[in-house]
Amino acid sequence: MVKDRVLLVTASSGIGAATIKLALQQGAKVFYTARTEQSCRVFQEELNASGLEAAYLAGDLTDPDAAGKLVEGCLAKYGRIDGLFNVAGISGRRFGDGPAHECTDEGWTITLQTNVDTQFRMCREVLKVMLAQDPDEQGLRGCILNMASILGIDPEPKYFSTIAYAASKGAILSMTRTMAACYARQGIRVNAIAPGLAITKMSERAAQDAEIIEFMKQKQPLTGRIMEASEIAGPALFLLSGQSAVITGETLITAAGWDLV
Repeated sequence: MVKDRVLLVTASSGIGAATIKLALQQGAKVFYTARTEQSCRVFQEELNASGLEAAYLAGDLTDPDAAGKLVEGCLAKYGRIDGLFNVAGISGRRFGDGPAHECTDEGWTITLQTNVDTQFRMCREVLKVMLAQDPDEQGLRGCILNMASILGIDPEPKYFSTIAYAASKGAILSMTRTMAACYARQGIRVNAIAPGLAITKMSERAAQDAEIIEFMKQKQPLTGRIMEASEIAGPALFLLSGQSAVITGETLITAAGWDLV
């Protein structure tokens, strides 16, 4: 139930890209972004090669003005925003994220700014639009899906001890639930999705580590491996669709049993 719905997605790779492709295949209209024009063009060519078409605007979401420009671009193209998928984020390891006693100020600050501030600003700008637009056939004005992580719920200290990243994802979970409570009466849903380890650009280091690959056989017992981004796209699109019209304030864990072992 995403046919003709307008989805705004803040990514052109990984889980975001997989969700965009699935949404387009099901008849949605998609407006997306990436940090560089080159990244957007490469993804656009990939979509076109598959007979799919979307619109985009490149921009660095850590720029406080970027969220407003992205929302304006989507409205100029489609006139409405039915769903926002807040995907953009980073691992802060290269900036000094790690265990609390080793995490640098830079690692903490950049990770929180990139993962939390960007989602907050996107939510703020999209909520302004949704509050003003007419409800859809289900009586809803829109939905927001924020990207969290299993590490914000179930820590793993041996291979994934990154305090800033975990804190950022925990903040996203709290932000999601608080917004859901605030806007439910206005017909706006807000949920989060918390994946385990999936193959994306951000997880390249882990996905190439033989020890982690072996560890995932036990830590993600449902698959016994690192997941594909496409395996997260389906659950994400469900939360962006009319099929989840009565779900708000929830976090969907898509971690292949990570939190059960």
